[in-house]
Amino acid sequence: MRIGRLPPPPGPFRPGFWRSPIRGPWLTSVFGLVLLVGIPLLFVTGLLSYASYNPGLSALNDETPDKGVLGFYLFSWPTHPYWLYRLLQGVHVTLGVVLVPVLLAKLWSVIPKLFEWLPVRSIAHGLERLSLLMLVGGVIFEFVTGILNIQLYYVFPGSFYRLHFYGAWVFIAAFVVHVCLRLGRMTRALRSRSLRAELHTDLAHTVPEPPDPDGLVAAVPAPPTMTRRGAVGMVGAGSLLLLVVTAGQSIGRLRATALLAPHNRDPGVGPNGFQINKTAAAVGVTPALVGPDWRLEVHGRGAPQIFTREQLLALPQHAAALPIACVEGWSTEDQHWSGLRLADLAALAGLPDAGSVLVQSIQPPGPFTKVVLRGNQIRDPQSLLAFRVNGQDLSLDHGYPARVIVPANPGVNNTKWVHRLTFRA
Repeated sequence: MRIGRLPPPPGPFRPGFWRSPIRGPWLTSVFGLVLLVGIPLLFVTGLLSYASYNPGLSALNDETPDKGVLGFYLFSWPTHPYWLYRLLQGVHVTLGVVLVPVLLAKLWSVIPKLFEWLPVRSIAHGLERLSLLMLVGGVIFEFVTGILNIQLYYVFPGSFYRLHFYGAWVFIAAFVVHVCLRLGRMTRALRSRSLRAELHTDLAHTVPEPPDPDGLVAAVPAPPTMTRRGAVGMVGAGSLLLLVVTAGQSIGRLRATALLAPHNRDPGVGPNGFQINKTAAAVGVTPALVGPDWRLEVHGRGAPQIFTREQLLALPQHAAALPIACVEGWSTEDQHWSGLRLADLAALAGLPDAGSVLVQSIQPPGPFTKVVLRGNQIRDPQSLLAFRVNGQDLSLDHGYPARVIVPANPGVNNTKWVHRLTFRA
């Protein structure tokens, strides 16, 4: 109580520090309404992206092994429609980038609330402030780590997957609490002013909103230098610009506009002229590892079977038109693959109804050099051990001499440079 009778510290804790005449509950609620729609969509598509790795199938697939009850929704990832993962991850990444201007505008609109005095006035007020800290910290953490991952800039103190996964749950918990506490106020604020009228209000007629209990409206407003229409338009234009320079990485025909995509380089021409994530050289796969001595080992019921590439090519070949889609949000158009069906290889291994297959790459040990695929992925007629793409042998960077390609599968789980398949009942 004695502290409360003291004047606020100088700077942002003083009511007169924040003077924008357009800041107030209505503008905050406009930005909040956009986030109220966009953030749940981001969260759901993020959870589905995690489910697509089939983390419940094997520890090899799971980058968050301590998830516990947070994996309650996991299910067997389908193979149809074949473009499912491409759509979900494209929406997740593009929407996350597009919402950045809205998020920054929302934080700007409520920044006086972060510096209110006293910081904590009661237990209830303290809990509300804690949820606000979790909300703001959580959303900044999620957007920053997500954007760094898109740019392949890994400076995290640990696995991106684990940090982003747990951060998402902390943030969404705070988000739900915040929505429950503020939804009524947001609704009343949106009804307090006409959107059409605000969009027709010029600078000369821009006046502050009436004083509000949350202290968002400036106590001593400065003369307006921008209308609310201008603020909304500027944020909308920023989001539209980010859409234009981001969406192209998952929409092939717009790739030239994907200026922010980390893979916005010329992939070359010809049958193998489409995007990759990591080159063979980057992961330590040399031509010597995949030369004439390369063999494919197929394990299952009975003794292992060993095949040369020529023997595999002599078996009945099948084709599939499938894209490659990566967690960073980029994807290719459908590529035309040919090779052996995984179902046929399972039959050769003596397990035509195999429940899973362990796929192992010849690349040196590291993340995602092994993956386990489910039975439904093995049995899909489009699931291949591919040797050729678009009528030509795979290039070394695309997985020569053999790679897995499975519909609706994250690109990193379409293992390249395969040398062993172990089918299990």
